[in-house]
Amino acid sequence: MTNSRELSRLVLTDGTIFEGESIGATPTSGVTTGEAVFNTVMSGYQEVLTDPSYAGQIITFTYPHIGNYGVNEEDFESRKPFCSGVIVRQLSRRTSNWRSTNSLDAFLKEHEVAGIAGIDTRRLTRHLREEGSMPAAFGEADLDDLIKSAEKALPTDGIDLVSTVTCKSKYIVPSLGGTRRIVAYDFGIKSTILHHLSQLGEVIVVPASTPFEEVLGHEPDGVFLSNGPGDPAPLDYARLNISSLLGKVPIFGICLGHQLLAASLGAETYKLPFGHHGGNHPVRNLRTGAVEITSQNHNYCVADGGIPSVDLTHVNLNDETIEGLRCQEVPAFSVQYHPEAGPGPHDSQYLFNEFEELMSSTEGGKF
Repeated sequence: MTNSRELSRLVLTDGTIFEGESIGATPTSGVTTGEAVFNTVMSGYQEVLTDPSYAGQIITFTYPHIGNYGVNEEDFESRKPFCSGVIVRQLSRRTSNWRSTNSLDAFLKEHEVAGIAGIDTRRLTRHLREEGSMPAAFGEADLDDLIKSAEKALPTDGIDLVSTVTCKSKYIVPSLGGTRRIVAYDFGIKSTILHHLSQLGEVIVVPASTPFEEVLGHEPDGVFLSNGPGDPAPLDYARLNISSLLGKVPIFGICLGHQLLAASLGAETYKLPFGHHGGNHPVRNLRTGAVEITSQNHNYCVADGGIPSVDLTHVNLNDETIEGLRCQEVPAFSVQYHPEAGPGPHDSQYLFNEFEELMSSTEGGKF
């Protein structure tokens, strides 16, 4: 730590305590709470921080040196960060990149995101791997206040976090050359996903609660179900709309969209011990046998209990969890990971082409 920053403590709900220093914004109460998770990417911290799927969570970066290339206006994945806070081992005091327009610390202050630096993130990550993701509190408040705040902090279970990140009204992303019309449900959609979809055609982005009748009223060639934060279980409105769209229009889902598609088909979902957050998760494509290195960010997963009329297409090689499915009788498929890779590897970008192929195969009512 340095003398230029105030002492800050991180307290997990199980009573584990870490000491560090304050970075970013200072909350009015002096305390920040959220569910502590860790992300293993080695670059792309701005994309991670602005991914709406982190709503309600405190992001721990396992890479020890964060902020060295600053931030810029082009790498936002949403209009602002939705995460509760950020934890780093070392925050760079200098930025060195021709694209940089601001420091990470200034970015956090501007968007009112509190952080803590100078703690042993390796120890914290090992603890979360062993004990699971858990609520936490950090800040400059008295230790007793932090302990009480950590005890009261809530996990993401059973909470509709999508309503806190979705757009308020529909908007259109112009086509970058394709001729399709795609309606995208915004459960927490990322800018890079919209960039890939717009290469297929015009994208009409609608709020998460938009009725299926309104979606069909746009006469789309396909419907996209986006990523998003938290637990799919409380999102009854989304499952009902998806169920009503199945068989009427081609559907492609990513991450939370994958979970919601599976749930609408009768599958159960459950919470992983510490989630998948990083850019190096190996996934086997069961149709080709190829192994794809994928970008992932989710705490919940589809249970492997057998879903009627569905083929499993991808599986995680670390823990054998379901990573992809494709319906046999209706034009719909989904993956748990992020083929747009912002940040991350590009192994899975072919899935956007498969969406185009699915839309082509259903023209004129064919499938």
